[in-house]
Amino acid sequence: QLQASGGGLVQAGGSLRLSCTSSGSSIEAIGWYRQAPGKQRELVAAISSGTRTNYAGSVNGRFTISRDNAQNTVYLRMNALKPEDTAVYYCNQGDWFGARYIEGTYWGQGTQVTVSS
Repeated sequence: QLQASGGGLVQAGGSLRLSCTSSGSSIEAIGWYRQAPGKQRELVAAISSGTRTNYAGSVNGRFTISRDNAQNTVYLRMNALKPEDTAVYYCNQGDWFGARYIEGTYWGQGTQVTVSS
């Protein structure tokens, strides 16, 4: 079971750190997705069970995904936030194939991130 947390309200230019914790089995490859009202869900960052990562172009250089296996947690550090980053953010446990994250069936409950201008 995945639990996402860390969302909130922040001004543009601010930072937040989201956490995705597995309460059951060891946390494996994780993807952070977001969905804004009226928009499709998009993958913003992913990390393999090791240290391989990839990022959407819109967040590259601003967001950093990392993992702490001892805590069974994956983090998403979000810096230089923009109003267009406003969305519900979800973590997903999936797989890694080559250089790509493959979406799995297990989702966290979502955490709201709101960036004011």
